[in-house]
Amino acid sequence: MRLNPLLKSVQTPPITEVKSWLAGRSFTPEKPLIDLCQAVPSYPPAESLTRHLRAVMADPSTYRYSPDEGLPEIRATLCDWYQRHYQSAPQAEQVCLTIGASQAFWLAMLCLCQPGDELIIQLPAYFDHLMALQSYGLTPVCAPFDPENNGLPDLSTIERLITRKTRALLLVTPSNPTGAVIPPSQITALFELARAHDILLILDETYNSFVGSPPHSLFDRHDWQRHFVQVASFGKTFALTGLRCGALIGATELIEQALKIQDSMVVCQSLPAQLALQFGCQHLDHWIADNTQKMNQRHDAFVSCFAQAGSQFDLIASGSFFAWIKHPWQHLSGRQAARRLLDEANLICLPGEAFGAGLEAYLRLAFGNIATDQIPQAVERLTS
Repeated sequence: MRLNPLLKSVQTPPITEVKSWLAGRSFTPEKPLIDLCQAVPSYPPAESLTRHLRAVMADPSTYRYSPDEGLPEIRATLCDWYQRHYQSAPQAEQVCLTIGASQAFWLAMLCLCQPGDELIIQLPAYFDHLMALQSYGLTPVCAPFDPENNGLPDLSTIERLITRKTRALLLVTPSNPTGAVIPPSQITALFELARAHDILLILDETYNSFVGSPPHSLFDRHDWQRHFVQVASFGKTFALTGLRCGALIGATELIEQALKIQDSMVVCQSLPAQLALQFGCQHLDHWIADNTQKMNQRHDAFVSCFAQAGSQFDLIASGSFFAWIKHPWQHLSGRQAARRLLDEANLICLPGEAFGAGLEAYLRLAFGNIATDQIPQAVERLTS
């Protein structure tokens, strides 16, 4: 069988790889496995939402197709949610509902880029983005990681990387894997940089609901559609990761072209996912706020425990669901360090090199997976 040769250089999905290490292992009740590998909310969906889904699943129409871009009333409801959370919003015709943020990202790449184009990314970068760019023959141009700046983008560094082949700046805020949030003023400056060079600013804002304030004001600009594209996810927002609720948000002409790929790829986001999204946007603002506070408390507890433990690991950056730490074993790669933690501490996490070259000294911990009262035990495993 002849396979796409570009895939040979693409890493195995890191979470799949790390979880494969568990095969044949068992863990005792006295020292159970602590999973800091995949970012999944530790809490369930709102009870009112699950009741609503049980009711709509009894309706035969729930199992039908919707328009490719999603039902218009649900896209309008989502825009109302944006107005409340961003203080500005896209229009319904600027939204295409997708099978998670990953499919929204692929739609954006296929619509906006051609093989050979360059995209500037900030290290550490979300591994799915790196994998997708390499699979499609796009060139990631990496802004180096600066631990003194929590890995946030530096405008002068970004600008020096722009060439005639640059198609877009591709950034994640809050960052996966560091949790660091790009401030609204810096997002505005990045938009202005993109506009000045006639390129795009593409923001993956999967964790936007955990910022606690409007992430930026770009939707308030009259010209946002010309240089800004958002990749969005609501699986973390409403604890519905398995339903795959995402969206591509951009200019109307982008959405019109994206539907050509959407129809041939998935047709539409499933109706159960759309109905769950609609209910969440209409009824769960207070639930989101409570969970944002819960996650902030969890983050603060992690930082406090880590500081008190006197660990050999260094906490470099943290926020939302994640902590980005430097491991103490200079002779080990991130993969080797992660395996050592599994072998010795019954704890799994992701190796730094999954998020870009040259990051073997680091590990990503997804503390959003565990309850706050489990954090002291997780930190103890790192220090023992």
